[in-house]
Amino acid sequence: MNEIKKSKDDLLSRSWYYFRIGWSTYLSFIFAALTTLTVTFYLIIDDYPVLKSVFPTFEVYLTVFSAIGFPLIIAIGYGHFKRTKARKAEVDIELETDPYRLRTLVNSDMILNLYLKYYSIFLHRYDGNITEQEKNNYLEILNQIQSFVKDRKLLSKHDTKFIEHIDTFPKSKNSDHRLMS
Repeated sequence: MNEIKKSKDDLLSRSWYYFRIGWSTYLSFIFAALTTLTVTFYLIIDDYPVLKSVFPTFEVYLTVFSAIGFPLIIAIGYGHFKRTKARKAEVDIELETDPYRLRTLVNSDMILNLYLKYYSIFLHRYDGNITEQEKNNYLEILNQIQSFVKDRKLLSKHDTKFIEHIDTFPKSKNSDHRLMS
């Protein structure tokens, strides 16, 4: 496999990308949270006696905000991923703009189809060399994969259901590997 050559421009571009991710994901989040908490406490709560009686110190305000704010922020994040169309739009845009992800998806489907064809050829080629039980086991696996592939769609939940029940998927019971030599 050829080594990917990295130029100085590539190193600079990669460094800039890593900087943006580190800044936007971690540092800016921490700075924004601290700034928001500090400003709201010292400019709003500190000036109103009613609020000051509820939050007498910054530490109390921080504790109450954390107890309410973190679960609320988690619920908003959950809603973003599971209950709105926003995440689907993000994934669609990522696939449109990142040809490598799309290529991986297409290649995976092609490999699965080739595997199914190979499995069929394997069964026909070794038909006389395997026991009836082994053949039935291989056919069961082949039929289940073909049925799974035929019934699933990209946006269906077939893949998720498959992963949840992966331990019950039939495995090859042939413990010796004489057919592969």
